Amino acid sequence: MKYTQQNREIINSWKEKYGLPWMEPLSHEDYLRAAAREEMLTLTPLRKVPFSWYGDCRGKKVLGLAAGGGQQMAILSALGAECTLLDISEQQIASDRLVSEREGYAIRLIRGDMTEPLPFPDDTFDCVVHPVSNHYIRKVEPVFAEICRVLKPGGTLLAGLDTGIYWAFWGGENDRLTNRLPFDPLQDEQLRSRLMQEDMSLLFSHTLEEQIGGQLKAGLILKDLLEDTNEAGPFYEYNVPTFLLTRAVKPRPDGSGA
Repeated sequence: MKYTQQNREIINSWKEKYGLPWMEPLSHEDYLRAAAREEMLTLTPLRKVPFSWYGDCRGKKVLGLAAGGGQQMAILSALGAECTLLDISEQQIASDRLVSEREGYAIRLIRGDMTEPLPFPDDTFDCVVHPVSNHYIRKVEPVFAEICRVLKPGGTLLAGLDTGIYWAFWGGENDRLTNRLPFDPLQDEQLRSRLMQEDMSLLFSHTLEEQIGGQLKAGLILKDLLEDTNEAGPFYEYNVPTFLLTRAVKPRPDGSGA
């Protein structure tokens, strides 16, 4: 079985077991707040995406890439976007279906694997929204290349990125450095066993060279970058950045960005 399909099964099983905040569909009250243009969008644990990064979404075609759960696509739909969701988890897709049916907006829902070529023509979307989810896959550069391909010239990628530092400490006693990076359970059977014992999916660390450099290599222009931290624990308590928010654009034919 491909490792991403194993992750799909594990993520699907979490829905009934755990009250994970990123699996909780947007409430009706929060949907109304989003429609009133309150700053609601999150791609990392704590920090809100600046409203200026996405702003007026009316009529814009938005792809939520591995963005299931009934949150990001619901917020952007409330602002008038025409949303498509691609996610590997049926449970996450079901949450988006639930919110769309409750609030009465249309959304295209596709179960797919982001490690495979995206099933869309070139220059399809005005915006791609990609919350922290690429730690579920081993290679991120091909994903950024596909994102750039399906974005229209002048289109925007909003991404939440895991810096990888958390995985160097994961599983250690007294929050000590424990794991040599890269964190890769496909190359380390003991690491894979530890993740399975904790009922976790297969997770991977990625460098900034891969994640920021990967966007640049794909042809995107980086326009904004913000930092975030974990929602709890020592990284939160000491305000250590463990996540990034980035806004990048696909150049227009004349080479200019948005």
